[in-house]
Amino acid sequence: MGRVGRAVLIVAGALVLLVGFAITAGGGTLLWANATQRDAAGFFTTSRQQFVTSGSALTSALDFGSSPGPSDLFLHHHLGTIRIRASVLGGAATFVGIAPSASVDQYLTNVAHSRVTSVDLFPFQAHYRDYGGTAPASPPVAEKIWAASASGPGTRSLTWPTEQGRWTVVVMRADGQRGVVALVSIGAKAGWVQPLGVGLIIGGVILLMLGALMFVFGIIGLTRRREREGEVPGATPSAPGEGPVRLPVAGSYPARLDATLDSPLSRWLWIVKGFLAIPHFAILVVLWMALVPVSIFAGFSILFTGRYPRSLFDFSVGVLRWTWRVTFYTFGAFGTDRYPPFSLDPVAGYPAEFTVDYPEHLSRGLVLVKWWLLAIPQYIVVGIFVGGSWGLSRQWNHSWLFSAGGGLISLLAFVAAVILLVQGRYPAHLFDFIMGMNRWCYRVFAYVLLLRDEYPPFRFDAGGADPGWPVVEPPPAPSPPNPPSLGTLDQVP
Repeated sequence: MGRVGRAVLIVAGALVLLVGFAITAGGGTLLWANATQRDAAGFFTTSRQQFVTSGSALTSALDFGSSPGPSDLFLHHHLGTIRIRASVLGGAATFVGIAPSASVDQYLTNVAHSRVTSVDLFPFQAHYRDYGGTAPASPPVAEKIWAASASGPGTRSLTWPTEQGRWTVVVMRADGQRGVVALVSIGAKAGWVQPLGVGLIIGGVILLMLGALMFVFGIIGLTRRREREGEVPGATPSAPGEGPVRLPVAGSYPARLDATLDSPLSRWLWIVKGFLAIPHFAILVVLWMALVPVSIFAGFSILFTGRYPRSLFDFSVGVLRWTWRVTFYTFGAFGTDRYPPFSLDPVAGYPAEFTVDYPEHLSRGLVLVKWWLLAIPQYIVVGIFVGGSWGLSRQWNHSWLFSAGGGLISLLAFVAAVILLVQGRYPAHLFDFIMGMNRWCYRVFAYVLLLRDEYPPFRFDAGGADPGWPVVEPPPAPSPPNPPSLGTLDQVP
């Protein structure tokens, strides 16, 4: 397989990973809903909402399989049982019933009523189609049209196994008088939710494994080809006399993050960098989704062999390197105006770099605990630095909304950017502080992604250059030996 074929394998693997992740998430959501969102009777139930009409009845149409559409057939065969709870406000007795739509239309001919045509959920608002007329000739309880009905004071509950056809739900005052203000909730019981959730998770996991294998083999094949062609950059020291080199300090951490603050920086470009980096964000989403199964695969390799496969190691470090470049360009520092390269490899001259030394051997036991148990204290620190407190919050109107919180790094980067906008300079001391927080985070990332066994130090190493890997001048190149002397003319015999 050539380079193009391996690249296609990587792209196809990433797409399969995306589909597998979406299907798995959908299955997990169904199982979560089945376990937590049903009431004691097993119904998924909406909150009680208010419906109002000046006429004698509120109606809503239901269609189960009366047309050949697949959604109607699905609802008819699989929705199961529905439950409607309603109460008419004002002290009047409540009537709730369900009947064939044709029978309801005949009963309400020339009767003032309102049909619910649609409902907005956030916030809740019902939309109606009003019909003029008078009060019904007889109260609803006197009619024989109902497939299921309930009437009486307070809240009435109607339970009905779905049947094929067009049906209409009716809520009225039991005496049929005009003016209905009702609180209504609708519930459904379906036995297919849990099996479907399990099936989606199984299918999603299979796709994730398939996508991971495609992605991994594509990366391994592409990396080996580049190694044979001599294209993979290595961390080899400079030859004598070829310029500065990086030499480690004793006790330094083997994951190194460096950056150089550009000067001068544009005062306003930082405002649009997030928009300019959207192509990078889209690619990084795919890369990080691929990084999860790659890390799992590498974890099993470490567990059984004690080694992190080199091709996968280079890919994982490359994803972190790419992430750091985009972070440095955008909300993690706003430290450069140079657009990040689309590359997993080191790029000479770019002002942000991340490197991890390849370990020849990793602990088989640590791989089981370091990424979760041992890293808990580090997660707390990184959570403060990075933030990302994503979650769901319950609002007053009973809707669920996403909320998120930023971290200290983004906050200080924004402060530095505002100072840059006003004064035309980026505060050097603030840059050093931001770099220290980013460096701490990326050391933790390298640890929890199983790239190294050394525990990240609780040490704030500020500054653009990693203090554990300073720049030193290389030894001078040796002078060429002097040619042998031929002596003077006087010494020639």
